[in-house]
Amino acid sequence: MPTLDRFSSQAELYARYRIDYPAELYQWLLPQVPQHERAWDCATGNGQVALVLAEHFQQVEATDLSTSQLAQAPSRSNVTYQPSAAEHTPFPESYFDLITVAQALHWFDMEAFNEEVRRLLRPGGVVAEWGYGLVQVGPELNPLIREFYAGTMRPYWDENRWHIDDEYARLPFPFVGVQQARFAVRRQWSAEWFLNYLRTWSSVVKYEKQHGHDPVSLIAEELTRLWGPGERPIEFPVFARLGRKE
Repeated sequence: MPTLDRFSSQAELYARYRIDYPAELYQWLLPQVPQHERAWDCATGNGQVALVLAEHFQQVEATDLSTSQLAQAPSRSNVTYQPSAAEHTPFPESYFDLITVAQALHWFDMEAFNEEVRRLLRPGGVVAEWGYGLVQVGPELNPLIREFYAGTMRPYWDENRWHIDDEYARLPFPFVGVQQARFAVRRQWSAEWFLNYLRTWSSVVKYEKQHGHDPVSLIAEELTRLWGPGERPIEFPVFARLGRKE
């Protein structure tokens, strides 16, 4: 089963409105990588993680199924972007010190991907996988967002999506020295920004293709009223796991 591409059609929205990841995550991860020669950011999207890795590694390879997403990625002299499936890449064996996957693992063929990771990592190399759960806004807005996510949008999510809710617990991780960690991404967003973030959801895109109208409009008025004027704090819970090749 190939990796699924659910983000090409909203690549520009994705690049603008999706979150990046906290410095604390990299501060936890990077000191545990024994060498900093080469890293592979798998399913890089618009290159958010690859750009951070480029500050710490001599060379970063960044791949994604979506050429539309890759077109949004800023160029760096030591980052090479190319389209590739996660499960089958053009790289040689024992090539990478670090392999990262951010908010994409649930779309993969896990058996094939783990085999590719074992092929590509150097002995002692690190694989790190992370994602983030449903955004938290506050007690007056969380029920509305939860109902939109798990109720209105439920028929339009791929089943793979629910691996996010249980923090990849059902996805195999056949590596040694496994560690887990949690972080938080905190932002100040306006209601308009938040509504545009919702439009990056793959379920929203699928709904719109099927029905011909934007489902975010179903909650936009009530959400904007509850949100109030200006910006308010929001939080994304981030979960991560790390392991090594023997």
